[in-house]
Amino acid sequence: MLRLTDIKLPIDHPDSALQEAILHRLGVGAGDLVRFAVFKRSPDARKKHAIQLIYSVDVEVRDEAKLLKHLKNASNVAPSPDMQYRFVAKAPAGLQERPVIIGFGPCGILAALTLAQMGFRPIVLERGKAVRERTQDTWGLWRKNTLNPESNVQFGEGGAGTFSDGKLYSQIKDPRFLSRKVLTEFVKAGAPEEILWINRPHIGTFRLVGMVEKMRTEIQALGGEIRFQSKVEEIVIEQGQVRGVRVNGELLPSSHVVLAVGHSARDTFKMLHEVGVYVEAKPFSVGFRIEHPQSMIDECRYGPFAGHPILGAADYKLVHHCGNGRSVYSFCMCPGGTVVAATSEEGRVVTNGMSQYSRNERNANAALVVGISPEDYPGYPQNPLAGIDFQRHWESRAFELGGKTYNAPTQLVGDFLAGRPSTALGSVMPSYKPGVTLTDLATALPDYAITALREAIPALARQIRGYDMPDAVLTGVETRTSSPIRIRRDPQTYQSVNTVGLYPAGEGASYAGGILSAAVDGIEVAEAVALSMVAQNHD
Repeated sequence: MLRLTDIKLPIDHPDSALQEAILHRLGVGAGDLVRFAVFKRSPDARKKHAIQLIYSVDVEVRDEAKLLKHLKNASNVAPSPDMQYRFVAKAPAGLQERPVIIGFGPCGILAALTLAQMGFRPIVLERGKAVRERTQDTWGLWRKNTLNPESNVQFGEGGAGTFSDGKLYSQIKDPRFLSRKVLTEFVKAGAPEEILWINRPHIGTFRLVGMVEKMRTEIQALGGEIRFQSKVEEIVIEQGQVRGVRVNGELLPSSHVVLAVGHSARDTFKMLHEVGVYVEAKPFSVGFRIEHPQSMIDECRYGPFAGHPILGAADYKLVHHCGNGRSVYSFCMCPGGTVVAATSEEGRVVTNGMSQYSRNERNANAALVVGISPEDYPGYPQNPLAGIDFQRHWESRAFELGGKTYNAPTQLVGDFLAGRPSTALGSVMPSYKPGVTLTDLATALPDYAITALREAIPALARQIRGYDMPDAVLTGVETRTSSPIRIRRDPQTYQSVNTVGLYPAGEGASYAGGILSAAVDGIEVAEAVALSMVAQNHD
């Protein structure tokens, strides 16, 4: 197979145009072409009146070696890379020990699935509930202002990514094409096949729920075990070596424990610090969710092609470097989506964004956040968990500003920039559930963050016209952009730097940032566990 890249065609090209472009690129006739498949398709919208589609395709031709030799100097024709996933180990016959995985989000799911496929029969401990029960509990907060601290947007089967846009793209380096295995497993579980080839694919919450259930079923069919409502109380460590975990009063022995908790497992981070696992503070970001009419974003990005079915709802990625030394940037942009309540602790308000597969809601929303560092956390450096205290402070403040009912504090952009409280909504209706309370957000974040955001919003309007529209809505607060701590691990063994047999993984340990990167990290950690268990069995 040959990989052809950078084939450019008009957005409304006929179906035959792609094959014609392939034949032209290769300089062959139709009789020499056996078959072709699209590997990637992405839009180029830099010229709004002449949007193009850019294709990479895998092509099978007759006498490939001869053609490749003829095209040896062509920069956009090469042999297709081998993207097939190969397991690194197989569980030895009679192996008694079973690896334990804590957490069943994207990282934990792919770690468990990969270990199960290699025959290691993992045991998964998930503090929350199965995904459908968890969905009911999550709606309980959104519709009835009732929070279940152990079953919500953050905790439960599928992890935080289940209630999100379902974005399946990442900027990680992936020389082994592990992301391809992730996407292939998702398609097997019911995701649309287009995620294998469209640019910036996504799934949406409703589809993710069914996929998660199917992947769980496969893990169980391969000998794995998933225990819900099983919160780990303690990692048992003896002389720097993991010996097991204590869960629901039971000691579960294992010398291989994967820590795949999300970025909101604050009590688990505290426990790890108390038992001596090396934990350090790290930077993250805080800010608000900003909502605009999706039609405005579409028009700004795509011009006359706004609404084109191939393009769908437009997204954006923005950044501004402020005069006070802070950087403001958009994060987790959700086209045609909603702002959702994402707290996991009583008496606090946290926002996040979510879209369904269709992305057809009225508003576009994104986190607009300010970068902060450990030096900003009161109590640092003496307390490596100081970032958690920082998050809690501002989440509690948001709860107060919202009226102490889990309503979120909200302000119109025009009022925020002018420094006056909002008293009435304009043309943009906030989507946050259970509801919003109009207020002044000036005290919802540190002064330096408010100053940076007030500078950034008008500046970003130079990139997206209307970004500073007075009726746009800010809803607070966004504090869970990433984990406030890092559990450092050895880059070769994937084990904690001071605790043998503990494998920090995914977003909670700060080795991923999104569904795809977390899932890839889960595969890599699963491979490390498998190789260690095989080596240990041979000793």
